[in-house]
Amino acid sequence: MAANDKFEGWLGLDKESVKGNMQWGEFEPKKWSEDDVDIEVSHCGICGSDLHMLSSGWSQTPYPCVVGHEIVGKAVRVGSNVKDITVGDRVGVGAQARSCLKPDCEECSTHQENYCGNGNISTYGGVYPGDEGKSYGGYAKHNRTHNRFVFKIPEGLDSADAAPMLCGGITVFSPLKRHGAGPGKKVGIVGVGGLGHFAVLFARALGADKVVAISRKASKRDEAIKLGADEYIATDDDKDWEKNNKRSLDLIVSTVSSAKMPLTSYLGLLRVHGTYIQVGAPDGGELPPVNAFTLLASGIKLGGSGIGSPDEIKEMLQLAADQKIKPWVQKRPMKEANAAIVDMEAGKARFRYVLEN
Repeated sequence: MAANDKFEGWLGLDKESVKGNMQWGEFEPKKWSEDDVDIEVSHCGICGSDLHMLSSGWSQTPYPCVVGHEIVGKAVRVGSNVKDITVGDRVGVGAQARSCLKPDCEECSTHQENYCGNGNISTYGGVYPGDEGKSYGGYAKHNRTHNRFVFKIPEGLDSADAAPMLCGGITVFSPLKRHGAGPGKKVGIVGVGGLGHFAVLFARALGADKVVAISRKASKRDEAIKLGADEYIATDDDKDWEKNNKRSLDLIVSTVSSAKMPLTSYLGLLRVHGTYIQVGAPDGGELPPVNAFTLLASGIKLGGSGIGSPDEIKEMLQLAADQKIKPWVQKRPMKEANAAIVDMEAGKARFRYVLEN
């Protein structure tokens, strides 16, 4: 890419942009550094986070903002400090653009860069220190990101399939792997959507003895079974679901985020010393209250997980390539980004939209 090429993309200018009002225009990427990689974007998945950011749902967004952190494309400019990526490589970027990367940072020095507390920059809506500028995402022609957070896409993995793995996939792969989803474990997945469908696919790929999908309505039962779930629980439609499935699971990963979800009932599905991990992030962070006795009576661990580290992303992509994991994606032209986010908000995606340039 020539140093003077323009960066252009779909700009969210205010919180009304989430209603399909993004405007196409030029933006100024972060200042170039020899640690960076410029990517010509071919595909970008649409993530629920994009909608939260466009609407300032989690906190005030520093508009203008180009969202999109499930990016795949071609490396077109590579900094001189970058060792493992060359111009022309097919690469991807997830939800993180940089961490502090200091040798004395406890997280960065132990391959947990996603939890860095000193200099964590999101792929979009992040403000770099000093006068470096802001981070802009993948609803665009180009993206610029630090090489530590740019990943080669393995051969045999389709670009449109790889894109949504870079946030949606890793957000569930990381806690599944970390908490031992695999042979001997029975795993429950709450929510069968963009994140949840990945969780079913990866729990199955990691070799869990049993995968149980949990959603409110019976309408997603057939889809969940097709994805690889052994069983399905519809909490609104199945009579006595709590009693019939009591203490049957070792691990639950919850991809939903509602202050009204039946959290205590979900916890009742866990066996003694079972683990419940929350990955869905509600506006304002509000979850239902937890009764202490529910935790005490079964020795339950209650936790959370945020995206994944670069090492985990590489491992996930390789597993997906090796096992030929096929997420359910629907491709949309980049020029239809406004219509696609409106459809995403309306819950029409089955299960991930991917924008194509």
